[in-house]
Amino acid sequence: MKGEPDFLHNLRSEMGDGRQWLDRVVVIAYAVLAGLAVVGFTLLADAAFGLYQSLRGAAWWTPLLWTPLLTAAVVWAIRRWAPGAAGSGVPQLLTALAPETPVGERSRFISLKLSIAKILAVSGGLLAGLSIGRQGPSVQVAAGVMLHARRWLSPRSDISDRELMVAGGAAGIAAAFNTPLGGIVFAIEELSRRLQERSSGLMLAAIVVAGLVAVSAFGNLSYFGRVRAESVSWWNLLAPGTLVALGCGLLGGLLSRLMLASFTGLPDRFCAYRRKRPVTFSALCGFAVAVIAVVSDGAAVGVGHQHTHTLLDQAAAGAAAQTHQPLLFTGLKFIASWLSAWAGVPGGIFGPSLSIGAGLGADVAWLLDSPHGAALIALGMCGFLAAVTQTPITAMIIVMEMTDGHSMVLSLMACALVASLLSRMISRPLYSTMSALMMRRW
Repeated sequence: MKGEPDFLHNLRSEMGDGRQWLDRVVVIAYAVLAGLAVVGFTLLADAAFGLYQSLRGAAWWTPLLWTPLLTAAVVWAIRRWAPGAAGSGVPQLLTALAPETPVGERSRFISLKLSIAKILAVSGGLLAGLSIGRQGPSVQVAAGVMLHARRWLSPRSDISDRELMVAGGAAGIAAAFNTPLGGIVFAIEELSRRLQERSSGLMLAAIVVAGLVAVSAFGNLSYFGRVRAESVSWWNLLAPGTLVALGCGLLGGLLSRLMLASFTGLPDRFCAYRRKRPVTFSALCGFAVAVIAVVSDGAAVGVGHQHTHTLLDQAAAGAAAQTHQPLLFTGLKFIASWLSAWAGVPGGIFGPSLSIGAGLGADVAWLLDSPHGAALIALGMCGFLAAVTQTPITAMIIVMEMTDGHSMVLSLMACALVASLLSRMISRPLYSTMSALMMRRW
């Protein structure tokens, strides 16, 4: 029939163009490098926070000196040498992807230099003991590595800069969380509302390769194990799950609004002082976070994965959360995460959001004396991440993959949708709003 594909002709066209295959090899090689960059970033960040924990263990008052000094040093260095590495990393990628951004301006937001600066700055923030994450920054790191492939592609290559950056951002999420589906959904829901057919193929290739690198380094395991919720009916989770979703929506929307207010600046004395003396202001924020670290015995700072993992393990075993301070931890982690972002140190909100949501789920289980603590913790992780980022599908997929909670998919989806909807009534979308503000500042 006329118009049907000619298999032999297409095969000859596909196999005969050597330069096209060389371009594909270059892209795959850079996908490997992107995965290695995220793996190296993960190891360096974990080692930095481990060193902070050792310093804190030496004397309880150490953070009161160490945290403000190092926080100020990181902010000073970033403002002096790499201002484009500030923030979480996702708004920078959205700004670089925006059609309004001139090609010559993209290097202000995404580049190999900024990827290196981001790795060092976020690791410095964790060494300081701040409440920041590394998953959002991994998006900017991997996108910068992938975009560097452009200089080795042929001039007539049909692989665009936009496709390289989307593929890099998706691979960054996939490798950072060890969640390939999460990377795909994040690219569709947040980075690119309309993916072309070849864009999706490039993105999938980058995710697979970067994901294989991460799996080779850390193993093909869920971050937090398996949430055993097979025996939990939706009816048993309805009341406590609704309470978790509402709490996540309110607190997540509030955190998003506070972070936007901190980013834009308000006509108050604190923001005025920050504009006048940003380094000194960051030191004061660091001191406040250090006080929180002392009060919480270090639980409310850092990314928060260890505390979340412990909560899930204890809840799955049916034991009381011995290391969790009900209500207190959630509030302290919330404040520490906001102050860390306000200080101006590069860092993400994905990891802290999961930790705050887990704490909120544990608080609801404690208040209601619910036997389904593990399920409520997973719902809290999903709901809070969805509320802060306002990307409910991404949040649901990431938490489902990280906890191996496939049996909870409908509950996770419902919690993410409710929390995201409530958050939208309180705050504008975090990442897209920050990106729009960045473009206005040119």
